[in-house]
Amino acid sequence: MLTRRTLAVSTAAFALTAGIAGAAFAQQKTVVEFWHGLPQPLGGQLEQVVKGFNDSQDKVQVNPSFKGNYPETMQAAIAAFRAGNAPHVVQMFEVGTATMLAAGPAVKPVHQLMSETNTAFDAEGYIPAVRGYYSSKDGKMMALPFNSSTTITFYNKDAFQKAGLDPSKAPATWPETIEAVRKLKAAGVACPMTFSWPTWTQFEQLGALHNKPFATQANGFGGLNAELKINDPFFVKHLQTLMDLQKDGLIRYSGRDNAADPLFPAGECAIIQASSGLRARIVKEAKFAWGAAPLPYWPEAVDSPKNSIIGGAAFWVMTSPKRTPAEYKAVADFFAYMSKPEVDAKWHMDTGYVPVTLKGFEAAKQAGFYEKNPGADVPAQQLTRTATTENTMGLRLGNLPEIRNIIQEEMEKAFQGQQTAQQALDNAVKRGNTVLRNFERANKG
Repeated sequence: MLTRRTLAVSTAAFALTAGIAGAAFAQQKTVVEFWHGLPQPLGGQLEQVVKGFNDSQDKVQVNPSFKGNYPETMQAAIAAFRAGNAPHVVQMFEVGTATMLAAGPAVKPVHQLMSETNTAFDAEGYIPAVRGYYSSKDGKMMALPFNSSTTITFYNKDAFQKAGLDPSKAPATWPETIEAVRKLKAAGVACPMTFSWPTWTQFEQLGALHNKPFATQANGFGGLNAELKINDPFFVKHLQTLMDLQKDGLIRYSGRDNAADPLFPAGECAIIQASSGLRARIVKEAKFAWGAAPLPYWPEAVDSPKNSIIGGAAFWVMTSPKRTPAEYKAVADFFAYMSKPEVDAKWHMDTGYVPVTLKGFEAAKQAGFYEKNPGADVPAQQLTRTATTENTMGLRLGNLPEIRNIIQEEMEKAFQGQQTAQQALDNAVKRGNTVLRNFERANKG
């Protein structure tokens, strides 16, 4: 039997519990799951930017999750969508753009997201080359650009000094590069040079710099019926040069994708052609003096090099059967924060990725960043040094990650002496075109 005292205590406890539960419910945040493909230290820096958003307001909680490298993140996102539990946002590398654009209802375009949620957004504030890459044919923004990069050269000034090379400048041309790696080898450097993302650095960027098509139809921007063009004599000669250098121990093929990245900051390789986004790791890990410079070019193929093309990634909004308007509004608020000039500028200055907004670029300049960090403006200068042509806008080819793997496979066979440069690129074109035709059939109409 309950006494009055027991009843009073019980009633008070119930009221207290109900009050706590009510307060917790009132403070409950809308959760946004964000999958990314950046390893450390960049992944940690990205998660700090996300924390900045979480700390800036009390309505949304973004949970960042590293899902492996970009291709692995892409596969995970596709599998999650098919299972009906896609993340709200996925970071997709630039070569996945055509695949995402063809994904139909799996993706909610950014322009549509911002319009439906009445969230202020200035697409015109993005650097044109970046904005255009992630826009539809009619100019509407489909994804939110964030970590855009390009390929540049990083070089070890201490190793250059030891080899009798000028440490104040990197080789500007490929003939100069060949001469430099020979001197580095002679000075006892075991790995004079390597490169990351082999297809991106040695074919996609090479084509852009020399105004050569990687594929027909303006590298895929003009239609799904594009065909690869990398068995052209220009590309064959370049691959043959790499094969000769590798045979002589002057360059090292260090593996697919970004497998070569650790070799430069560790001091193992004296030169690396890699993403400008590698800068953050070099700043953190390198125990030697180093510099940054534009990619070299072949002077017999072009009087002066054209602009390079962007890499990196953008944020794509994914759909799910049970996704609510409140969740989409939360994603829009997150995107609005990530597109702020001060956020863009800080990310650029901290990592080496290029600023993606015009105001972000100005903010970095106003902060005196380029005066204090010589070479930090190399990526932006290389991206904007000429007006774009149909060969320098970038690539929009279906299933390009698969095509990249094919090219890498054929390169590896050539490096191992199993086939000639011509055979390697003929095979890459034949196999790659099959991938393009399959993509075209699946996405026509």
